[in-house]
Amino acid sequence: MGKRLYVGNLPYSVDEPDLSEKFSAHGTVESTKLITDRNSGRSKGFAFVEMETESEAQAAIEALNGTDYDGRPMTVNEAKPMKPRNEGDGGRW
Repeated sequence: MGKRLYVGNLPYSVDEPDLSEKFSAHGTVESTKLITDRNSGRSKGFAFVEMETESEAQAAIEALNGTDYDGRPMTVNEAKPMKPRNEGDGGRW
């Protein structure tokens, strides 16, 4: 199983193929998922990239974290597991 990375502070103009290409310089990219706003379809400025191996993921973190991507310093680190959401806890009475 690959290693999932969180990639933040992305320019809103980035797309999944561009992101995949940037990370493929450091290993095999298994998947790329750019997070978009559900209503507008516009990028939210972050994504998840899954690298094939732990060593490739570490190489991508070391090479890309803090580097400039179209004028923005990218954040690249290991993705944390998503916390479960409380069902029915929508903040309404």
